[in-house]
Amino acid sequence: MSVHRTPERLMNEQYMPASSPYQIFLHAIEHTIITHWHEFYEMAFVVSGTGTHVRNGVPSRIEKGSVFLMTPADFHEIKVDEGQILHLYNLIFTEQLIREPLMELLFDHVSELTHTFVGAECAQVEAEFKRLWDETLHWQAGSEVIVQGSLERLWIDLSRKCRSMPITIKPAGEPFLQSPIRKALIYIQHHFREPLPLDEVSRLCGLSTNYFSECFHKQTRTTFQSYVQELRLQFAKSLLKATRLPITEVSLAAGFNTLPHFERTFKRRFACSPREFRRSI
Repeated sequence: MSVHRTPERLMNEQYMPASSPYQIFLHAIEHTIITHWHEFYEMAFVVSGTGTHVRNGVPSRIEKGSVFLMTPADFHEIKVDEGQILHLYNLIFTEQLIREPLMELLFDHVSELTHTFVGAECAQVEAEFKRLWDETLHWQAGSEVIVQGSLERLWIDLSRKCRSMPITIKPAGEPFLQSPIRKALIYIQHHFREPLPLDEVSRLCGLSTNYFSECFHKQTRTTFQSYVQELRLQFAKSLLKATRLPITEVSLAAGFNTLPHFERTFKRRFACSPREFRRSI
């Protein structure tokens, strides 16, 4: 694999029919899937085989029963172990398929949605993916309801496995985030690489710009712009570590409009330029 190849962004129109908010594939992977990211969400289930999943530069082992869910803000790579073939279901979908209560359940408290199911639970998850596959291939009356139900069961099962604490418990000293701000944080986490005007996010939350800014700062202890900028910087830092993407492309991929602004901001935050950081790795 060439580490100098520019990561590709996979777009909705390339992989999903215009009439559907999701698509499912059954892949047999024999070689490395190089670093890439998506415009859509992706959920995969490993049927058989072993390998390594590198998510935002962090590797983890995958095997039969492994499930991972990616957002449009993530980038990843799949490496297949020598002599192995990874058979996996690959489900891609747009944000419109996730109802708002599930959006909070999935992304409010968990930074990484990945888990390896075993035994009866593994068989149950595989059966859900198989049902999704069959319903998609043989669409008929009621299929839309079955698909939505299967998807939501899978998301809830994965979310439950990934939670480190019940959702009613908050660490000492951590403020309780009111629903509009939780909604904003989830939206920002998935869209920070895009232009993200303050008025757009405040409108999404049903608040005026000034009141949203006040609530955001009070509950997160930082400003909206600072929060977005930190996400972009951390994403850029991960890209610099995990890829050989040119600095200009890293800047654009992370959501910065110009290279000089990116370099100044990066150096102010990390006390070194992007090039110096990459050389130090």
